[in-house]
Amino acid sequence: MKPWEPQRRHRDPERAARLRALFKAGAAVAVIGVLTLLNALVPFFSLLPAARIRAREEGELRLHFLDVGQADCTVIEFPSGDVLVVDAGSGAFDASNHLIRYLKGLGPESISCLVTHADSDHYGGAEQIIRLFGAEALYLPVLGSESSSYQSLLSAAEESGCEMQTVSRYFVLADASGAYLNCISPYSMGEEESNEASAVLYLSYCGTDVLLCGDITAEREEKLLAEYAIDPTLFDKGDYRVRLDGIDVLKVAHHGSAYSSSEEWLELLQAQTAVISCGRGNAYGHPAFRVAESLKKAREDCEIYRTDELGDIVVSVTRAGYRTEYTKGVTS
Repeated sequence: MKPWEPQRRHRDPERAARLRALFKAGAAVAVIGVLTLLNALVPFFSLLPAARIRAREEGELRLHFLDVGQADCTVIEFPSGDVLVVDAGSGAFDASNHLIRYLKGLGPESISCLVTHADSDHYGGAEQIIRLFGAEALYLPVLGSESSSYQSLLSAAEESGCEMQTVSRYFVLADASGAYLNCISPYSMGEEESNEASAVLYLSYCGTDVLLCGDITAEREEKLLAEYAIDPTLFDKGDYRVRLDGIDVLKVAHHGSAYSSSEEWLELLQAQTAVISCGRGNAYGHPAFRVAESLKKAREDCEIYRTDELGDIVVSVTRAGYRTEYTKGVTS
């Protein structure tokens, strides 16, 4: 009689492959479950490291035109340390990562958000800012949106308890440093088209004047031109003056669209520095070649900065004047 030996099983390659696949699938489900739980307990964005950003000097105001793709996001850092986020990008993952890291790097005293108009490429990232940082205030366009994402933004603001206010002509935000933001368009009533109802914002500090044009088209520019021709003081609110003939820094309307930035408008503004926010290789062809030509025609020495080419663009304003720099590769 032969001694007992364990029976050898013949290996089944197909069965082994199925078992490996089941194991991988189970492991993936487990990982997703753990990540979901962690995300519920500690929001992902709160774990992001702060961007490395030069500390603001005493009395310095900075405008940070962030590279958020085919969208808009301008962070105004007042000398008081308060921050106003004018539009917050589309909410796309990479753009929100960048904005949140950037805000962490600034370390503001307080944050408020202003949405120039209710297209998702302007308000998409605002909800995450409010939920993560909280906000002193949320300033909204005269024309809202019924979209679920816009309604979710409003819900986040209500839950946070922040002030909510509509932005229209003669809306003013003033900083203790003397810097102020004055809205020159739109009217609060009678607006029907979202782009035309974009908030147009005039910022002034230490003799440097900035104009942020939202997504207005040449049609709204024409109306503003006509009003200004009748009375250059029309947009003033008390001591908060608006002078459009000779702008230092222009945030070009609608990502440099050919339907905005008419020659007459740019001729009035005479911008020394123009900033265009647009995405690399975007499907709209922004910025239009004509816009760059018109900027140079209005003022030959106009310097044009594009986020798709240079990344983040920072304008620093002090009593000595202003300077412009781009920070691509610095804030990572």
